[in-house]
Amino acid sequence: MNLVALPAFSDNLIWMLHDGSQALVVDPGDSAPVLAALTEWQLVLSGILVTHHHGDHTGGIEALRPVLQGPVWGPARESIPQPFTPLSAGQSLEWQGLRFEVLDVPGHTAGHIAFWAQPAGQAPVLFCGDTMFSGGCGRLFEGTPAQMHHSLMQLAALPAESRVCCAHEYTLSNLRFALAVEPDNQDLLRYVDHCTAVRERGEFTLPSSIGLERLINPFLRCALPGPRQAALQQGAGSAAEVDVFAALRLWKNNFR
Repeated sequence: MNLVALPAFSDNLIWMLHDGSQALVVDPGDSAPVLAALTEWQLVLSGILVTHHHGDHTGGIEALRPVLQGPVWGPARESIPQPFTPLSAGQSLEWQGLRFEVLDVPGHTAGHIAFWAQPAGQAPVLFCGDTMFSGGCGRLFEGTPAQMHHSLMQLAALPAESRVCCAHEYTLSNLRFALAVEPDNQDLLRYVDHCTAVRERGEFTLPSSIGLERLINPFLRCALPGPRQAALQQGAGSAAEVDVFAALRLWKNNFR
């Protein structure tokens, strides 16, 4: 399976999996990059995955339907352009022999889902939409801190080698905040240097990996002394993980 990131808008990434013949796309907010890739590589679009209802993730679906030869799968508890196959935690889907497990990951939106699969002979792949970014997490538009913290802990528990395919190239911005939380984190400092060089070459920092995110993403590290102390200094109600997460997320909302 070939994994490709198609840039859209200012910082969105539409992920495409293809086997040289059939293609699956994730969160196509814009149809144009998908149609261009299908034409360039002579692929048949045979499936669409949707993680949540925001327009920059769903806006291209209708324009893709004339060439789509397969289902649209999306979150059961959100309003997705019909027709689509609704999914929630514990369910799975199959595309080209690849089995995707579905996870409920509310927080950014109320019904947000994620998709995880293990291609044969390759590292697993996680399509997590706007729940987790490299070095960060999504804003809480519809969910609670407790929901988002639980969602992130679900993702953090996935195999370390899982490729994290989030939907925005926000990494450098997120890492500036992560450094404010853990300025002495050596793994983070090395990752900042790496990502800075990658972006200077005009390349994407993504996909990341679950193992890497455990080392550098403050929102996955709320039980550890550095993030906990930083959150308490920002007014966290207690040292409990959910309170630490809530304080970090509020701090990030206003961080410049």
